[in-house]
Parts: sequence; C-alpha cells; structure tokens
Amino acid sequence: MDEEYDVIVLGTGLKECILSGLLSVDCLKVLHMDRNDYYGGESTSLNLNQLWKRFRGDEPPPANLGPSRDYNVDMMPKFMMANGTLVRVLIHTDVTKYLYFKAVDGSYVYNKGKIHKAPATDIEALKSPLMGLFEKRRVGKFFVYVQNYDENDPKTHEGMDLTRVTARELIAKYGLDDNTVDFIGHAVALHRDDRYLNEPALDTVKRMKLYAESVARFQGGSPYIYPLYGLGELPQVEFDEEGKVRGVTSEGETAKCKKVVCDPSYLPNKVRKVGKVARAICIMSHPIPNTNDSHSVQIIIPQKQLGRKSDMYVFCCSYSHNVAPKGKYIAFVSTEAETENPQSELKPGIALLGPVDEIFFDMYDRYEPVNEPSLDNCFISQSYDATTHFESTVMDVLNMYTLITGKVVDLSVDLSAASAAEE
Repeated sequence: MDEEYDVIVLGTGLKECILSGLLSVDCLKVLHMDRNDYYGGESTSLNLNQLWKRFRGDEPPPANLGPSRDYNVDMMPKFMMANGTLVRVLIHTDVTKYLYFKAVDGSYVYNKGKIHKAPATDIEALKSPLMGLFEKRRVGKFFVYVQNYDENDPKTHEGMDLTRVTARELIAKYGLDDNTVDFIGHAVALHRDDRYLNEPALDTVKRMKLYAESVARFQGGSPYIYPLYGLGELPQVEFDEEGKVRGVTSEGETAKCKKVVCDPSYLPNKVRKVGKVARAICIMSHPIPNTNDSHSVQIIIPQKQLGRKSDMYVFCCSYSHNVAPKGKYIAFVSTEAETENPQSELKPGIALLGPVDEIFFDMYDRYEPVNEPSLDNCFISQSYDATTHFESTVMDVLNMYTLITGKVVDLSVDLSAASAAEE
C-alpha cells in the first residue's frame, strides 16, 4: 500500500460508490476501502438471517417467511426517478451496463384519511378523486402551464419570472385550494416541508416537470424505477501537522493520498448531529391495501395531514423486484423523528399497510459535515434522510463532486441506456 492516490474513498455506501465511479471516470487514481466485512455501509442489503440477527439477536427467523437467500432488504430503500439525476449519473459512470431496473407500479399520496394516486398531468388530474369538478379544471390549467413551461422560451412564461415569483404566488394565480397544494408540493414536486412556498417557483415547476416526464417514460403508474435484486479494523485517517489529510492507515499499512471521501462514521469529530430518522421495516404477505394491488409503491403522507413538522414516507417492494420470496412484500415507513418513540410516531403510516407478518423498529442519527474541505482535504457526505426517493441524496453527491474537482458533472446522457425490464 505504499502507493499514492489522488483520492481514497472510505465506505461502500451508495454515495461513496457513486463518487468513486465519477472520480474514476475523470481518470483520477482512486482507492476504495471499507471497515466492514460487508458491502454497502448504511445502505447495505440484508438477507433474512442478517435482518433477523440485526434486530432480533440470535433467534432463527420462522420458517413460514421462506428462504433467507430470497430476501434482499435494502436498509436505505429509495426509488429512482426514471428521468432523474441519479439515473443520469449511473449512465455517466457506465453502471447501467450491469444494473437492471424495473418500473415501480404506483405513486400515491395520503389525503383526508385515504390513499390516492398522485396525478402528474392535466389528464390524470381530471380523473382524480382528490378534487371536485371545479378544482380539477383549475389544477388542469396549472398542469398545462407546467408542462408547457420552457425556461428558455419567454412565450411559455405567461408574463411571470419564476426566479422572482414564489411558488405561493404562482399557485395563487390558479386559485388552487390547500389540499391540492399539499399533494402537488409533497407528492409531485417532492418537497419535504412547506418552505418551498416562499421560495422562487422555478424549482417547483422543474420538479413537477421531472415527475411528469418520468411517469411518461415507461408509461407506468409511477415516475420511479428500482433495481432488480436490489466488522473489520477501522481504517484510520492520518493528518499532517497542518491538519491536512495525508493518507489512510489500515492493518499497519498506510496508503498516501491527496484527498479523502467518506461517510460521517469515519470522521465523527468533523460532523454534527442534525436530526434523527425513525423507521419501521415490515414483512407482509399482501400488497398495501388501496394501491391497486401494486407490487411496488410509494405513498407520501404530507406533514399537514398528520399535524407534523415533516412528511412521512411509505415504501413497498416485493418478489417482483426480487427482494423477497414469491408472495412476500417488504414495506418501510420512515420519517424525521420528532419524538423518542418510533412505534407511536410511525403509527399513521403503519396503519396503511394492513396485517404484517413481522415488524422491526429502528432509529438512526443524521449527521452533516462541519469541516472546511479546503483546509483539511476531507470530503464527508451527509447521512441519508427519511425520503423514499433519491433526488435529495444525489444532489449531495454532485455537490461533493464539485467541491472535490472544481467541475460540474456533465449529465447530458442518452437516457435509453437505463431501460426497465418487462413483466
């Protein structure tokens, strides 16, 4: 290990793997290491025996759950937007040559105690039971505006500068009611709270366009795709007398480097706790009720519907994505924790699932870096949030890439390189 590297990447979580790939594509010399004897870090996938050991100790799982090897349970399950940034990044790094996807069946929103499919276009809005007749017409006009909007064509702006007009002001122009704003903002634009209403509307319009384009891409019931198949010695980061990273030592050998990329667990003195995620992991023998028997689905419960400060997310996949034996479904309910009691806090999401065979509760802390990378050459990712999609995660990766290289990733790629499998 007496070689010198441009970058050493510590951890094999999804963020670290994407960054390793991006930097390698740039012809940088990269060494990728992990302290664990398994792959994936916090975003690893577990078979049934591993899942059981993590949450239940040494007792064996019951035989009625099926073979352990047929389970592939992601610990940070997130769907990918079919036309989204992560898919573009994976194509850029050629990962899509050996990663296969399958379209996700449905994307739903919780409203007034019921689950509804989240409409993405004016045509879907007209069919949606979320709204009355007059509201459907208003929201239809709004969706048409969004679909036609072209940042570079002022004729489509209808006299509004969306870099100045707030989302609240844009929505007010179409007279949409609060319930409509709730599902558009949280289930279509995928905002995690209501701060976006007082920010420039351009970001919300772009998010809505991405959602609609992703739905159209595979003509499916949702904008998402999901991949098919879905402790060693701690490497020690070494610093010089000026506090700059100079290498990584593991098992008595030191690999020199100019920069280190890692998750928060490798440099705990350079991060701060910013929150906590509560989640429930469930094994079921049926699809989630009221989702049209979807084998894979996301449900977003906007914060206002539960009187909370943050949204709640429900994620479900099944044997159709090869994550469980035939007839079994894996569901996650997650949210930013607002109490120390995940069982109680997650009840509204768990109530949507129907009967469950097994349920595991978990909480983990979220961290963000507080160091100055220009001074110590350490580039630390943020912890994974509670969302069930990758849009926020991949923005952290792209920001880190720019910090490390001073460049912006060219994401003008051929999206057809990532295709979704047929049934």
